[in-house]
Amino acid sequence: MKEIKTVSAVGHVLCHDMTQILPGVSKDARFRKGHIVTEEDIPVLLRMGKETLYVWERTPGILHEDEAAERLRALCQGQYMRASAPKEGKIELIAGIDGLLRVDVGRLEAVNAIDQLMIATRHSMTPVRVGDKLAGMRVIPLVIEEAKLAEAERVCGPAPLLEILPYKLKTAAVITTGSEVAKGLIKDSFTPVLLQKLTDYGIEVAHRSAPGDDRAAITAEIHTALSAGADIILCTGGMSVDPDDRTPGAIKDSGCEIVTYGAPVLPGAMFLLGYFEKNGTPVLGLPGCVMYAKTTILDLMLPRIAAGVRVTKQDIVRLGHGGLCLNCPVCTWPACGFGKGG
Repeated sequence: MKEIKTVSAVGHVLCHDMTQILPGVSKDARFRKGHIVTEEDIPVLLRMGKETLYVWERTPGILHEDEAAERLRALCQGQYMRASAPKEGKIELIAGIDGLLRVDVGRLEAVNAIDQLMIATRHSMTPVRVGDKLAGMRVIPLVIEEAKLAEAERVCGPAPLLEILPYKLKTAAVITTGSEVAKGLIKDSFTPVLLQKLTDYGIEVAHRSAPGDDRAAITAEIHTALSAGADIILCTGGMSVDPDDRTPGAIKDSGCEIVTYGAPVLPGAMFLLGYFEKNGTPVLGLPGCVMYAKTTILDLMLPRIAAGVRVTKQDIVRLGHGGLCLNCPVCTWPACGFGKGG
């Protein structure tokens, strides 16, 4: 650092905090370490009694923390995101749309393995809304060798570390199984829950039916929904291994490719997922827990499927780590660990 006259300090970077004392009001840092002095700052500094300042002396190959943070921001920022202005060396990324946040965890770890810099993000595959904070990045010291940022850029490559996938699916078919519902003996409590969850992702229920427990009738309704152009088909109930639970067999009979029947998630172990290969339409068999539990396997799967992400068997397997819902008195999902290990 070097000492210069305050009146000549415009554009220079402060090397330490500058405390301003307002008698009877406050005593706090008026300018933080790393602040770049502006023309408007000069009279303020002079009133604070600062005739001279210690500033960072620029050296080729050395970056100020704000410049370095901008380089890290460029590695992270994908479409549909906005960046905050650098503040005390840190930049944050904010969601510009509702969608699914996907993070390239492997490349993120490779960047964070480089000393003196850091990027912190939300979990990958988390649903986000406009205005949500996605990530923050900065370097640890006030100044850093440019070579470290060049190394981060090398290991990261050209693609952003973060992306928001907008929700694509627009219409759904809900097929409610159970003879008690078909005969009107009990009220359908499942469909209202689905209507709300689907609405949260911009999906409208365009087809509804209640074929009872007849396996062939359930299969026929799946084909009807498929012919009607539903983007996603949800079959509710009848998903256990009891002999009178016909839904898994009916879904299999429909000709879709079964990805999984069963998931390492509680609540939601009896979940079924399949796809029709011709058009990629997903078919979900939903266990009864979706009707009464606040957060279940459906909440983990629906954001991915709504964003057009093809879920694989390995994706389901990974959910076991973090797949236990703790049934907190106040549910904060997705701002919790449920389903985040995968």
